[in-house]
Amino acid sequence: MKKHDISLRLFCILSGSSGIVGVLMIIISFTINAAPPPGATVVQLTAFGKQNFDSILLGAWLQAIGPFFIILFAFALVHLAGAAKLLSGWMTFFGAVILMTVSLIEITFYIAVMFKDPPVSILVCMNIIYAVQHLYFIIAAPAFFIPLGIVLIGSDALPRLFGYMAVLLGMAFSILGIIFLFSLVLPFWVTAFAGVQALWWLAAAILLIKRAGKIAYIPE
Repeated sequence: MKKHDISLRLFCILSGSSGIVGVLMIIISFTINAAPPPGATVVQLTAFGKQNFDSILLGAWLQAIGPFFIILFAFALVHLAGAAKLLSGWMTFFGAVILMTVSLIEITFYIAVMFKDPPVSILVCMNIIYAVQHLYFIIAAPAFFIPLGIVLIGSDALPRLFGYMAVLLGMAFSILGIIFLFSLVLPFWVTAFAGVQALWWLAAAILLIKRAGKIAYIPE
């Protein structure tokens, strides 16, 4: 086996591992960081925050770091597809920036809601969290998944089915963003739908590791 082949195989394994780690961190974050009851008062939110202080902050940390590893995996796919200089590749990079920005804004207010003074800030932070969640469906997920799907459809980095699924996921997120635009607080099942993308990332990451020895070269 040539040295270049070993390097490429290692690159695929590490990239896929990054995606798996990112997904696991996101899953754990949502598992330990339960949302407060809908319509909770300031007193109830304060009590909820005190009771779940450690899990909320740990969940916020996991939700901040997890997407970083997922985006690193996505950039590796763009590189393997030879699309880093194509419009679809650049739009994937731009979509990743939007996704990470939206995620970090939401996480910032996860932390801000833990401050007790002034008490009204808790309600303000919760409202901002609800508002930011709309952005994930309106722009963040579609802007990331659709161009990445186009990249994969035009390459052999992964089976083209993954590219079509990514495009469909991006479109589904966009449609939900439009349908529930006038619902200030997204229904639970809508926010839960965001978990579907975790399955896509996990499957794609595992498959890339399995295909590590079959990809012939890293395009320049």
